[in-house]
Amino acid sequence: MYTQDDFEFLYSMLSNPEMVRYIGNGVTRDQKGTQAFLEWIYSHYQMNEEFGLKVIVRKADNIPIGHAGIVPQQVHGKDELEVGYWISKDYWGNGYASESMKTFLHRGANELGIGRLISLIQPGNLASQKVALKNGMQLEKEVILSGQDVCIYSIKL
Repeated sequence: MYTQDDFEFLYSMLSNPEMVRYIGNGVTRDQKGTQAFLEWIYSHYQMNEEFGLKVIVRKADNIPIGHAGIVPQQVHGKDELEVGYWISKDYWGNGYASESMKTFLHRGANELGIGRLISLIQPGNLASQKVALKNGMQLEKEVILSGQDVCIYSIKL
């Protein structure tokens, strides 16, 4: 789970234009915006501590490399649960996103009894689309959310 001690790590991701290119509206966040994002993460923990983004720490050296989790989303008036994953740029291409998604799909199905999960991925984010497909998700449809074109990938568990 995120704590205030993880602020600088989260800020390093949210203030990097390459990292936020396919996140939300693609705009970097300053420290105030990062704190607001952290509060958004905390709000999910308050709803259900199983939900929300969790810091991914590399086992070998205990370094934070990204975050992932099951996040409640509202898609055109329908409640959905999204598997979200975000790996820091320095660690791209090492399979961490695929491993994270696999972990949360398994947790959702086997420990939380969730029957369906989605991933919201912008059309240009080919790496994330590849991760979703590799983990058994399929493109369900394309929609516009908050002014952004988004592909909804889904899987029945």
